[in-house]
Amino acid sequence: MHVSKPGTRNVDATKLREIARACACTHLRKAARAITQVFDEALRSSGLRATQFTLLVTIRLAGETPISELAEKMAMDRTTLSRNLKPLARKGLLEVRPGEDGRMRLLRITPEGERALGKAYPLWERAQHEVVGALGEDRYEALLGDVAQAVSLVAEGSHDALGEPA
Repeated sequence: MHVSKPGTRNVDATKLREIARACACTHLRKAARAITQVFDEALRSSGLRATQFTLLVTIRLAGETPISELAEKMAMDRTTLSRNLKPLARKGLLEVRPGEDGRMRLLRITPEGERALGKAYPLWERAQHEVVGALGEDRYEALLGDVAQAVSLVAEGSHDALGEPA
């Protein structure tokens, strides 16, 4: 027996099929999960997940950086970012310390984090070649541009043009 919530009965099946077919959020998240699985599997022996590897790379490139700036660079909210940083700090791969005003928290990769990146890099490189090879170089480069444009929708506040509250 299938029971629908009263509020969903107002949306007909044609509209729901269109959502299932074309929803940008659904399809971008689905693609992200699929690619993440490829990288997680490749990185497994390093002890890092793809998200952790990416965070370490971003922190390493930024040098000592406030959590708020890292959240912006990663297009993540601070709560989710903090939850993802905890295992890295527990493993000693990054250091979290208070900033000058006490409210700001600063991140820095540790020597152990540098070693973890060194171990994970060749594994990441193989996964990267696999994904780019499967898509083709031209298609992959176009995808990077498309993803950057999609991310800029939030960064530039373009969602305001869609009638969404800021």
